[in-house]
Amino acid sequence: MSIRIVVCDDHALVLDAFAETLRTVPGFEIVGLVNGGQHVVATVRQLRPSIVILSMGMAGTDCLQLARQVREALPSCGVALIAAAPTRALVDRAVEAGVLSVIPKHARLSHLVGAVRGVAAGCLTIDPALIGPPGARAQALSHREREILSLTVGGASVKEIAKELFLSAGTVRNLSSSAMRKLKGRNRFDAARIAYEQGWL
Repeated sequence: MSIRIVVCDDHALVLDAFAETLRTVPGFEIVGLVNGGQHVVATVRQLRPSIVILSMGMAGTDCLQLARQVREALPSCGVALIAAAPTRALVDRAVEAGVLSVIPKHARLSHLVGAVRGVAAGCLTIDPALIGPPGARAQALSHREREILSLTVGGASVKEIAKELFLSAGTVRNLSSSAMRKLKGRNRFDAARIAYEQGWL
């Protein structure tokens, strides 16, 4: 019996290339390609795939929340997540959201094939290399910087963050600037995005 796969990415060229690669694997059937996250759940309900492969970092998409929604819509459907530089923190959050495999973008096809088969069988399939200490930039963030970045991800203003954490607005700006330097973010929102996508918040 073939493994029915839906692939989701927000870059059409990447999506097509990825699907064409998977079509070469015996026993894999690509039943749906979804450009962006907004139609994934509806596609899952309609096509009832064995597995959905999501690309982390799609614009305007919370992939972990999307994974939860997929699992709620079709509990028999496994979810795999493709991430540029997955960390232990991201893996922990992903597993909590119901994801069965987190696959680095640099992984070989053989690794991807094994992960897809494992997820389709309902098995947690995590590369042991992903279970290790967080990266140096994540370790460099202080507890306060993480709190501020977490609130920034939620769209809070400097004034709102200061009130929430009982800090002055100046302290919030200073800590935001420190986090921006450590994460090489263009601004505090970019730094928060980087930290969130890497699973450091």
